[in-house]
Amino acid sequence: MALINESHPEEFILLGFADRPWLELPIFIVLLITYPVAMMGNIAIILVSKLDPRLHSPMYIFLTNLSFLDMCYTTSIVPQMLFNLGSSKKTISYMGCVVQLYFFHIMGGTECLLLAIMSFDRYVAICRPLHYTLIMNQHICILLVSTVWLGGITYAVSEATVTLRLPLCGVNKLDHLVCEIPVLIKTACGEKEVNELTLSIVCIFLLAIPLCLILASYASIGRAVLKMKSSEGRKKAFGTCSSHLIVVFLFYGPAISMYLQPPSSITRDQPKFMALFYGVVTPTANPFIYTLRNKDVKGALGNLVRSIFSSK
Repeated sequence: MALINESHPEEFILLGFADRPWLELPIFIVLLITYPVAMMGNIAIILVSKLDPRLHSPMYIFLTNLSFLDMCYTTSIVPQMLFNLGSSKKTISYMGCVVQLYFFHIMGGTECLLLAIMSFDRYVAICRPLHYTLIMNQHICILLVSTVWLGGITYAVSEATVTLRLPLCGVNKLDHLVCEIPVLIKTACGEKEVNELTLSIVCIFLLAIPLCLILASYASIGRAVLKMKSSEGRKKAFGTCSSHLIVVFLFYGPAISMYLQPPSSITRDQPKFMALFYGVVTPTANPFIYTLRNKDVKGALGNLVRSIFSSK
């Protein structure tokens, strides 16, 4: 096997579902359908948020960033999955693995923090409505979004760089569909307890604490909504907030099950199904969740479609 710098393999073999080849075709077909659907859905949300003046509020600035993140997130892994599932060659070059590792974790880390910021935005809008424009002004929104991206990049660059320094002792087989930090740590040889501990501590700040803040925000929101006298106001608040909560649980649930336990204790198939879930299912579902449960987005999307057809 050819080596790079005598320490890293020239390429990795992604075993995926090699032990269950009958799963490859159904998953390939599902990915082939869901990937373009996810891309079109998220592009549609970005377009309507930019083109409709009614959707220029902070909530939709964050939603636009979420859609962009989901597009990049799913693009960082799905094309590689399709290539491997659709051919007998189940490999990825070392540099390809490194690029995927950084991009996948930048998008994932940023999304963790962004979902927490979105819950704070809803908290201010519902629990502090008179101060909303003062607290969530454009400068604050830009600062929050920049901080979220910086946090995601810092996490990914630091964790991925440390993980890539682990010795592999000539092993070039990864029992996964993609290059992901917990699986690389599990595959590495030698002392890796420090890496496992560091990953767990970092993910407490990236997953557990933001999730607790989200739940605390929605506990306050729930109390405020129940006190509303207007049934229409309650309905709109519940529609918007329930959409965000569904997205939170779809994303945080699988991520916590993967990252808040030592990589050595991860079962063989867990990373594969979790990667399919938070890398494919969530980005595909998000546009539908926000569209179907949000009257403003549905109305803006309808106006965009009508304007396209009327112009033709």
